[in-house]
Amino acid sequence: MVDLDNSSDRENISQRKNINSNPVSSRSHLRKVQYLSTALVFMISLGLGFFGGWIGSRYELNNNGQGIQKQIVSQQGDIIRNIASQVGQSVVSINDTQMSDTSVSNSFFSFPQQGSSTQQAAGTGIILTTSGYVVTNRHVVPDGTTNVSVTLSNGVVLNDVSVIGRTSANDTLDIAILKINNLNGQKLVAAQLGDSNDVQVGDGVVAIGNALGQFQNTVTSGIISGYGRSIKASDSSGNSSENLDGLLQTDAAINEGNSGGPLVNFNSQVIGINVATAASANSIGFSIPINDIKGMVSNLEATGKFERPYLGVLYAPIDSATETEYNLSTNNGAYILPYSVSGQSGIMNDSPASAAGLKEGDIITQVNGKDINSKNTLTSLVDTYSVGTKINLTVIRGGKTISVPIVVGAKPAQ
Repeated sequence: MVDLDNSSDRENISQRKNINSNPVSSRSHLRKVQYLSTALVFMISLGLGFFGGWIGSRYELNNNGQGIQKQIVSQQGDIIRNIASQVGQSVVSINDTQMSDTSVSNSFFSFPQQGSSTQQAAGTGIILTTSGYVVTNRHVVPDGTTNVSVTLSNGVVLNDVSVIGRTSANDTLDIAILKINNLNGQKLVAAQLGDSNDVQVGDGVVAIGNALGQFQNTVTSGIISGYGRSIKASDSSGNSSENLDGLLQTDAAINEGNSGGPLVNFNSQVIGINVATAASANSIGFSIPINDIKGMVSNLEATGKFERPYLGVLYAPIDSATETEYNLSTNNGAYILPYSVSGQSGIMNDSPASAAGLKEGDIITQVNGKDINSKNTLTSLVDTYSVGTKINLTVIRGGKTISVPIVVGAKPAQ
């Protein structure tokens, strides 16, 4: 039994009575409670509905993001498969025998295999014409190379192959042209050449080559990382090196044996010829812009001759440092050197430049209206024209801009 305080109990009873004695007030209070309860339930429901919708939308967005990502990866995979199938037909593996004293010093990016007085080397090439012309790097088939053979994408080996020509060892263009003399009934597929001047950093690319000299038509992908690169490439022994200019840089994996193989855009067009890789870094490879050989290819198709287009000038590419050093009036162009280098003056004797009246100290800013800049050097622009083509140079001389017509010549053998 609980002992209750009487006064407190009476007060509680009185309060209850007061509530019960005013039925109208009681019902009004109850309705307020009901209204408030209903509103609270509504707000809670609305909040839960909104929260659930937000969670659902986030889940849907996340799923859509994953779906879009999967779709992009799938589409890129389709593109690369198409490139491998289409362009792969135009890629050949090159095997040759090199004299032992020259193969080591020239194996920048081909894959030398062991031998005694001679070595077997392997590289890659690109079919230029259905008649059998193939482009590769000169260090794949250097002086002293014998017994060249090519292996087609279908595995057929063709042994009757000649080296038509190669650029000289001190030329910044590392190129050689082969000719398959006997096709043995095989039908060749020529590669489609693109426009390397249109290349932009971030563009997707695919590299194809004879990786390590034994994995034919290996395919890797990446992007264009830069352009207009100048490097000094050397073999693994460091016994020989070459200066290369105006190169495309890519992060597509390039390995030994890939030399001379194609760098391809997503339209299945060859935009570069793989030439070197950075041994001390990951995913840094270099390719020769395809426009640099277009004049040579046109001349080859027209005359069957291997001729290197040239003007006959020694020049310095103009950048901010060159502009300051020589107190020039422009920060782009090609500055014809006003002094001799190794006994050679800025204007070579009996050259197209000499015949056209170019002078030391001239600044060439355009070739047929195309600007010379970090992306397009004077040499690369001239290389797009075949020997014998008449072009116009825009030249700054003595503060005045003039036009100088000139005929592209063939670089003398060295």
